[in-house]
Amino acid sequence: MFAHLNNALNDELTPMEFYLGQNYPNPFIEKTLIKYCIGYRTKVILKVYDSDGKVIEKLVDEDQNPGTYEIEFTADHSRESGNPEEGTFFYRLVAGDYRNEKKMSLQKNFKGG
Repeated sequence: MFAHLNNALNDELTPMEFYLGQNYPNPFIEKTLIKYCIGYRTKVILKVYDSDGKVIEKLVDEDQNPGTYEIEFTADHSRESGNPEEGTFFYRLVAGDYRNEKKMSLQKNFKGG
């Protein structure tokens, strides 16, 4: 798995509340983007879980300033649990008192037609 945090989005208007967006694209084949907003400086944890609740990847675990963030999740080279199989995964944002979780789908062998 590879995580890349884009702080350039912080140059936009500072959000007044917390928000966790749906990953895009969803379903995804190899990589997807997760966007979230932080309303005030706080500890932020963003993790990806498999359908059994096992942590697949810790994307963020740090104090962050208010702003809008975007992080890339790549399902090719997981550091924590090997190469994830096709299926449903969950990602959870914990920031201050805010908690939210979303579902995403990984498709390994997509055949368009």
